[in-house]
Amino acid sequence: MAGLLRPAAALDWQMTSKLMQAALGESTADKALLRKRVLAARDGLDDERRIELSLAAAAHGVQAIAFEPGTIISGFFPIRSEIDARPLMDALREKGARLCVPAVVDRQTIEFRELLRGAPLVDTGFGTVGPGPDAKVLTPEIMIMPLAAFDEHGNRLGYGAGHYDRAIARIAAKGGAPALIGLAFDLQQVDAIPAEDHDRRLHAIITESGYRQFGEA
Repeated sequence: MAGLLRPAAALDWQMTSKLMQAALGESTADKALLRKRVLAARDGLDDERRIELSLAAAAHGVQAIAFEPGTIISGFFPIRSEIDARPLMDALREKGARLCVPAVVDRQTIEFRELLRGAPLVDTGFGTVGPGPDAKVLTPEIMIMPLAAFDEHGNRLGYGAGHYDRAIARIAAKGGAPALIGLAFDLQQVDAIPAEDHDRRLHAIITESGYRQFGEA
């Protein structure tokens, strides 16, 4: 492309490209520091407190999330110090939800495998467990999402792998538009998260203090 430009225009394009790369690098570094700080705070919760807060969040979530029986809802099994989504998932199942959880297929891809009661669980990558490869793969209509941090605008900071962003993009490419609901502790809210074009904003967040909706995601 630069070979088709006049020298001055080519120089401008190169400078713009370098500035964009520098800005992206700064954003990535900012996110990494923010992620480290928030996860350290989350790690500070003891097990008993984590259970209490998870149950409180589940009580808010099951009252707030409206859906028809048979709706496909993805949840997740907690890793490290994450909030425990299992109480909420159980309550949603009782209301008629068809549950699934993510499984890491490769470094770029996750798929959502149906979670049936009593089905054996296996290692599904990234420190998670879930149904094995013989489980049916579903497309979520509502996604209950883990996260490292969130802000008041619904920006979500994940763990840096981009699995959910790519999964949502694939669903959107097929005409789907799942509701994106974060599940986290209050202490994971930050003032602002640097947002990039590929980042998907949340429609709502569930924490121990309640259910909050954001603007159009």
